[in-house]
Parts: sequence; structure tokens; C-alpha cells
Amino acid sequence: MSGTRDNTFWGNFNESTMRRVPAMLTFFWALLVCHFFNSRVAGGIPSPSDKLENVTQTIAHLLQGYDIRLRPNFGGDPLYVGMDLTIASFDHISEVNMDYTITMYLNQYWKDERLAFSSDDEVLTLSGDFAEKIWVPDTFFANDKNSFLHDVTEKNKMVRLYGDGSVTYGMRFTTTLACMMDLHYYPLDSQNCTVEIESYGYTVTDVVMYWKDTPVTGVEEADLPQFTITGYETNDRKESLATGVYQRLSLSFKLQRNIGYFIFQTYLPSILIVMLSWVSFWINHEATSARVALGITTVLTMTTISTGVRSSLPRISYVKAIDIYLVMCFVFVFAALLEYAAVNYTYWGARAKKKVKQKLKSDTPTKRQEGCYGNEEIIELQELQLSPIPSIRKRTFASQSDPSLGAAQSPRFPPSFRIHRPHHGLGSSYGMGAGGGSLRSRGRSRASRQRDQLQPQSQKMLQTIRRGANALKASLPRIRDVNVIDKYSRVVFPVTFILFNAVYWSFYFL
Repeated sequence: MSGTRDNTFWGNFNESTMRRVPAMLTFFWALLVCHFFNSRVAGGIPSPSDKLENVTQTIAHLLQGYDIRLRPNFGGDPLYVGMDLTIASFDHISEVNMDYTITMYLNQYWKDERLAFSSDDEVLTLSGDFAEKIWVPDTFFANDKNSFLHDVTEKNKMVRLYGDGSVTYGMRFTTTLACMMDLHYYPLDSQNCTVEIESYGYTVTDVVMYWKDTPVTGVEEADLPQFTITGYETNDRKESLATGVYQRLSLSFKLQRNIGYFIFQTYLPSILIVMLSWVSFWINHEATSARVALGITTVLTMTTISTGVRSSLPRISYVKAIDIYLVMCFVFVFAALLEYAAVNYTYWGARAKKKVKQKLKSDTPTKRQEGCYGNEEIIELQELQLSPIPSIRKRTFASQSDPSLGAAQSPRFPPSFRIHRPHHGLGSSYGMGAGGGSLRSRGRSRASRQRDQLQPQSQKMLQTIRRGANALKASLPRIRDVNVIDKYSRVVFPVTFILFNAVYWSFYFL
């Protein structure tokens, strides 16, 4: 009986226990979760809301009693501020304004022990507005012309605060910086453009700036349309100004101008215009309209090219490389125009001389000598103010008193008083006596001698120039065929232009 009763008891107990196991497991699992949650709260692991509350309290605690007017370590050793730059892009380089525009990221690093909040490596990244509540360096660009901070969608500023008080202050901006260029070799030149960073108010006794281990990044990725960045270098120096000695950081870019644009826009068109002016050497010299139109067109085209080049450059006094080339091209096209002027003058001048000679030959009839004294003129001694023979003087008076006597009936004079005046000369040589001796007046009058002495120097100089021009004209070879000038020009002009180009490019490239 007892055994049967015990078996019945244990059977009932097992059935009831098995029914209660799932409920018991659920109860124990809930207790475990509650215990784990309570242990986390009791162990100091805060929730997100608690952590945010703690950061807010930390920042408020840091700014409590913080004076932004005083630099870190005020009154002690100078504060060291590190710098690095990241180049975003080169936007524009202007030769007219002597400046360039660049977009970059500037990061500044310093340590402010007043902002230390933890001994661990904790980092707080805050918005740029936080920079208005703490001390920041008064950094400026010494060669800046115009700058602006990007503000899309918010101001591109960042403050990163470390547990030990280290601060990283970054910003993104675009600035236009002055760059004084040397354009003697333009457009075959290279330029050095700098970024000058300096503290505006703190001297080296308060703030010392320095470049970080990697001062500049992004230069290799930067691309310019007209320049190639061949390198860069950083340096720091002290600048002595009226208000003290300041630390200045300098970043210098070495820029090499790309000549491809100028080859196709300036040099090649100029070469083609010069070659086009040589076409006139193969045109007939009698085609005046064609050769003159071609010459004037090339001259005006070179003038237009020169004007376009000068419009993109500043008004500087020294001569640039491109000026030399354009001026020489202008000289070549102008010389080609003058060459046709020489051809035309030589051709039509020779024809005019031939016509004059033919006219003179046709207008001069062949005359016989009249009497014994055909081409001789009688000059009376009375007109020469000499003492004549009385009989001759009486004959002269008789001929003057009776004008009805013709030339044929006028009295004849002896050969000793006759003079031969040739028709081809303006001056007359008065011959006297049978031996052909010259008859001169007793002398010049005093008034004529004074006029010669008072002759202005300008007339004497003009006469000297005329004599020199006549001598030069006589020394020049006479050209019988004007086509010879064109033949020589076809060789001289191209050879001279090739030599000029060889010297020009060798000088500026080598």
C-alpha cells in the first residue's frame, strides 16, 4: 500500500513540475535581464542622454571663467602654433593685376591647457561657432588682396578639442594673393608665387608659428590651364616691422607657363602672315593694286595681333619676349611693302627718264651755224663795266639808239670780244682773246660778300645733305631689270627670317 502510494505521489509531482518549468525559466530570464541592466547603471556606463548631458556640462565647465582675450600660457613662454595647408584648386592667375586666386584648407594646431578635460585620448569635434568662445590665433595673409570664407551650407570651419587641451582649428576659404611677376621672358617665362602667413598682433615673444611635418598637400593634384606647377618649397623667417619682430611662414610655388596656347594664338599666325607677305615677290611688278593690297593687309593684320596681345598684359615699360617677336614680324611685312615701293620707283623712274630723253632729242632740231659766229653771243665791254675802245662804244650807242636794226644788221665785233655760251649749261664762261682766256669782273661787291657770310647754317647743312645723297645715289649700282630685286628678295627675306627664329628660340630656350 505504501509503495503504491509513493509511486502515485512522485508521478503527480513530476507532472506538475514539468508543467511549471517554462514559466520558471521565463521568470528567471527576466530577473537576469533586470540584474544586468541594474549592474550597468550601478557600474557607471551612462546612457546616450547621460553622455550628452555630461559633454554639455564639460564644455560649460571649460568655458566658465575662460578669458578669450588672453593667449594660452599668458606671461610665460611663447605659444607654438603649427600650420599646414591643403591646396584645393588654383582658380585664376592674372598678369594684368599681378595676382592669383587659390582655394585651400588651413589647419592650425596649438595647446591650451585651460581646455583640458580628460586624461584619456578623448576627442570632441565641435562646430565652427565654438571658435568664437575660445582664444584663436590672429593669423592673416601678408600678401592677401581679397578673401572670403565659404559658407555653403554652413560656415566651413571646424574646431577639434582633445582631452589634454590640444586644439585643431580648420577652415576652407578662397583668397586672392599678390604675385609680382617678371615678364621679361613672357610667354616663355616661369614665375614664383607665394603664400605669406603671419600673426597680425603677436610678436615672436608671444606666438611662434611653424610648419608641421607635412606642411602642404594637394599640390600634385592641382591643375592650371596656362601653368604647370614644377615644385614648391616652404620656409620661415622673422620679419622686422615698425611694431616688432614677427614670425612669417612662406610657401612658394614654382610655376612654368605652358607655351602651347601662345604657339597657336600668336606665334604661328605671325609666321604665316610674314610668309604671306612674301607672295608679292612672285606677283608681276606691274600689278600695282594686287601687291599694294597684299602688303597693306599683312601690315594691318600684324597690328591687330600685337594689339590683342598687349590687351592681356599690364602696361609695363620693359620689353618682353613676345614684343620682340611681334615687332620683328611687323618689320618683315613692312619691309616687303617697301620692297615693292623700291621696285615700282625703279621701274617707272627709268621709263620716265627714257621719255624725257626721247622728248629732248625730238625737240632739238639740227641747226646750221649762222655766219662765222653761229653760237656766239656778243657781250659789250660797257655791260661788263670795262674800259672799251671808243669806236666800239660808239657802235654800241648807235645800235641802242636805233632799235630798227635787226640782229643780222647789228655791227660785228672782233673775235677778241666774243664769248661762246654753251646751251647745255646754266653758267657761262666768258672767253676773252684768241687764246680763250676767261673774262671776269673786277670783284664781288661788298654787299654780296656780306650776304654770303650771313647765309644760315641750315642752308649749308641742307646742301651738305644733298651732296651726300647725290654721292650715295651715284655709288649705287644701276638696275636695268627690276625683276632682279624680286629675285633677290625671294631668297633674302626667307633666309633672314629663318636666322631670326633660330636666334630667338635658342636664346629663350637655351
